[in-house]
Amino acid sequence: MVKETIIKIKAKYVNKMRSGNPIVLKEAVMNVNDLQKEGAIIKLVDEKNQFIGKGYYGRQNKGVGWILTYTEAETIDKQFFKKKIDAAIKKREHFYKSEETTAFRVFNGEGDGIGGLTIEYFNGYYVINWYSEGIYEFKEYVIEAITESMNFKGVYQKKRFAADGKYMEEDDFVAGERGEFPLIVKENGVNFAIYLNDGAMVGVFLDQRDVRKTIRDKYAKGKTVLNTFSYTGAFSVFAAAGGAAKTTSVDLANRSKSKTIEQFSVNGIDHEAQNIIVEDVFNYFKYAVRKELKFDLVILDPPSFARSKKMTFSAAKDYPKLLKEAIAITEDNGVVVASTNSAAFDMKKFKSFIRVAFQEMNESYKIIEEFSLPEDFRTLKEFEEGNYLKVLFIKKTGK
Repeated sequence: MVKETIIKIKAKYVNKMRSGNPIVLKEAVMNVNDLQKEGAIIKLVDEKNQFIGKGYYGRQNKGVGWILTYTEAETIDKQFFKKKIDAAIKKREHFYKSEETTAFRVFNGEGDGIGGLTIEYFNGYYVINWYSEGIYEFKEYVIEAITESMNFKGVYQKKRFAADGKYMEEDDFVAGERGEFPLIVKENGVNFAIYLNDGAMVGVFLDQRDVRKTIRDKYAKGKTVLNTFSYTGAFSVFAAAGGAAKTTSVDLANRSKSKTIEQFSVNGIDHEAQNIIVEDVFNYFKYAVRKELKFDLVILDPPSFARSKKMTFSAAKDYPKLLKEAIAITEDNGVVVASTNSAAFDMKKFKSFIRVAFQEMNESYKIIEEFSLPEDFRTLKEFEEGNYLKVLFIKKTGK
């Protein structure tokens, strides 16, 4: 039997943990020095040595570990991991049967019972994301569970636990057969070119699936669309597929241009009829104002934190400024799609950013749709930070 490290939790954190919040925060631990080896099984107790839960020690940006079970007798072993992964697959059976969507999240961390671990499916291939050295210690259990429970062509992994919390550059192939890239996957009938062996990002963020579909089906037809922080142009492709008059994609990364051209091309859309611009988004806003450009639909999906040569962007601090820039170049009765993946604030706070920005621009608005994570990104109501995605469709209704 694996030896468990007993970890004492300060009184003020106990009730939250007992009620189902699975994260172990460093500041909650009384005997931090007993956390020695990542991947160690930890037994959490209160100051009277009463059992709270069992989990593992693994440092990531959110905390120092996760509770995996609230049953003292339960063993965290290969069978435990297999049971959790099997249950997650069962909940997503209808995704596997879809011909329209062949990329989705199979396992979503604490929402499926194991914080620090996600697994995604891309048309026959699985990608495991490890968010700490601690969870990576259970690698064999996870890979065996996938091998025993799923049919697949190949398995890849992303280690996201370098010292600065970033992806570790290496050959990510794990099992099965290596893929030939780009791998073409479908999302609601639209193609994406995916690379599982080319760094941290694969080519699309799956959490925006519902938002992209909504843009295509309800907002794009005949409209001019500006997609900022466009990455590989996924929103632009969906807008074009929905009959947009023209899309403009703006991103600072040099490779965003070739990646966006590729995504248009695998859908048979003429990329030369679209604008694809490598530029700092804030510089582009200034250019658009100078040229008196206006758009019917403006999409804002910035990273939570970004640094360029001239400035640093933090969603928690700078989102209202970004919104004001977008409002200035949105047509009256046009729509701003404001999105953030920052867990630093909730939807209520996000809506306050919208209110402040429109007030300061002396413009009125109406929120017409809102989204959080899609159904395959399962979350826990006891761990609100896990439901990080906040998207608002905002109609600019004039002065």
